[in-house]
Amino acid sequence: MLISIVAPCYNEEDVIERFHEQVQKIADELLPLGHDMEFVYVDDGSRDRTLTLLSRIADVDSRVRYVSFSRNFGKESALLAGLKHATGDAVIVMDADLQHPPELIKRMVELRGEGYDQVIARRTRQGDRFTRTLTARLYYRLINRLVDVELVDGVGDFRLMSRRVVDAIVSLTEYNRFSKGLFAWVGFPSTTFEYENAVREHGSSSWSFRSLLNYGLDGLLSFNNRPLRAALYLGMTLLALAGAYTAWIVGAAMINGVQTPGYVTIITAVTALAGVQMIMLGVIGEYTGRIYYEVKGRPHFLVKATNVDRTEDRTRGTTKDLIP
Repeated sequence: MLISIVAPCYNEEDVIERFHEQVQKIADELLPLGHDMEFVYVDDGSRDRTLTLLSRIADVDSRVRYVSFSRNFGKESALLAGLKHATGDAVIVMDADLQHPPELIKRMVELRGEGYDQVIARRTRQGDRFTRTLTARLYYRLINRLVDVELVDGVGDFRLMSRRVVDAIVSLTEYNRFSKGLFAWVGFPSTTFEYENAVREHGSSSWSFRSLLNYGLDGLLSFNNRPLRAALYLGMTLLALAGAYTAWIVGAAMINGVQTPGYVTIITAVTALAGVQMIMLGVIGEYTGRIYYEVKGRPHFLVKATNVDRTEDRTRGTTKDLIP
């Protein structure tokens, strides 16, 4: 069985060579068991020497394939590019910063042998800050009440997928991609095992609070239209409250006579309603913006450099363009 390791890279010059040494060692251990391996690295527009090091690694190891983007298109695009260029019977997606322990590859291959199409590594949150753990749990509890697929806390991109799962993922051409949700949406028999969270070997994470917030919103909006339905329900609720308040004012006026209206009440009501309207316009704008990007049909990424033959499709034997 040919196993493809897909590793998106962004400014990983301090760790990429060590990462390849470790996955190469695992490949040597699996070879006597009848498992060959290829390595697909996707340079997501790194600004350091990542591409230079990948080229050097490919010169030494013929099993290495690399694709370098013309700029930073984001991890979702890098994942898609890696899956498109992986030719293995099974594909393992993992980060190149060694937070995904390479020794777990053997465990994934063993479980794949039991017939699972997806073997998912779920990390524990030991060592995480309390606030981050609490926020993550609240987020997953909320989002699973809204989205059409089940998302599990601690489950990310680190997983093994069979060829039919990979083909299903690649066939989904939507521009606004949320891979964690797509992996769950395609289904197929899956199993999960836990591992302890590893510390990043070098540097710091490129995920800021803002990027994490945007990623969370992508997960919320990519798999349902319930926020739009919520706008309808909220409008109906506000209309009912306004009717009840009007009836109360009329009744009070008939009993106690007309009184001077409360300035604070009016200002509060106007401000609250304006805020609700702006939120609902924002929700509608988000969905409209996603439609706008889908309609334009721009490619998910552009390739600057690669060692993969542009006219070679090793899986189908047909012409294959590196620009989707």
